[in-house]
Amino acid sequence: MFGTRAIEITATILGLINVALIIRRSIWNYPFGIAMVLLYAWIFYDVRLYSDALLQIFFLGIQFFGLFIWLAGRADDGLVEAIDLPYQAGLVWALGATVGAAALGYIMATYTDADFPYWDALTTVLSVVAQCLLAKRYVQTWVVWIAVDVLAIGLYWTKDLGPTAALYCVFLGMAIAGHFSWRRSMKLSGQPV
Repeated sequence: MFGTRAIEITATILGLINVALIIRRSIWNYPFGIAMVLLYAWIFYDVRLYSDALLQIFFLGIQFFGLFIWLAGRADDGLVEAIDLPYQAGLVWALGATVGAAALGYIMATYTDADFPYWDALTTVLSVVAQCLLAKRYVQTWVVWIAVDVLAIGLYWTKDLGPTAALYCVFLGMAIAGHFSWRRSMKLSGQPV
């Protein structure tokens, strides 16, 4: 268990560094993100949270996708340029998230002994959406991450996972800071905000 705890602490630190670098729009967030998801995949597999382990595989793939998008979307200062998600695309993402969360929640409620299957499904699907929006440099990623963090804090608190709920409180603060930082960068670059 000690080895797993040390890996979990390392993964958590990597995650905090990853998000801090994302807030700064630094391409260097990706090495930390890749290392973090690899460690969490191992941790979740080790404790038999197989859905979370599979989610890390998705996150690993989207890390590489995002890296290539971010490499092509950097400004002269080397930082990634944040952009706005078109309104119609936002509606499609919202509809997809709603349908996806309902479907996943139904599957978990019907075929597993999951606790809070719809609540858990919503945080999972919104995490996928947020990660996809992040990879594409859309500033709206932060709004979705804020929603994920609020939902996760409540879920983890309800499940008596206090330290994890506390970590998501930190992530919530970082997501709020990220939203304002990215909006400010858009304003400074002359984009409408």
